[in-house]
Amino acid sequence: DVPGVKAGVLTGDAAWNMYKFAREKGFAIPAFNCTSTSSVNAVLEAGKKLNRPVTIQFSEGGAAFFAGKGLPNEKGKLQASILGAVCGAHYVRQVAPAYGIPVFVHSDHCAKKLLPWFDGML
Repeated sequence: DVPGVKAGVLTGDAAWNMYKFAREKGFAIPAFNCTSTSSVNAVLEAGKKLNRPVTIQFSEGGAAFFAGKGLPNEKGKLQASILGAVCGAHYVRQVAPAYGIPVFVHSDHCAKKLLPWFDGML
């Protein structure tokens, strides 16, 4: 058992404790870039089957798919990407505990040109 770690999305000390535990035990926590509820569910199902923590990751482009590519996503505003990342994170937070594993939510790398996306998520 890892102190403070329970099923669902990890934050703060619990997240840090999980990373330290993984390092001590010599295993990686994989990150999967998700673009839909189906891809999120597939990652969570795999983590449950293997009884391992996972990282659900949203990129600027992938997050736009989560919200729907028909939505506006203007350069410099990235409305669909912001909405998709925020909705994706909320979705993961709601369903992750049901899978019984620790889960991290992560934004993909953020180049300087994507700072409006990152700022919008905050």
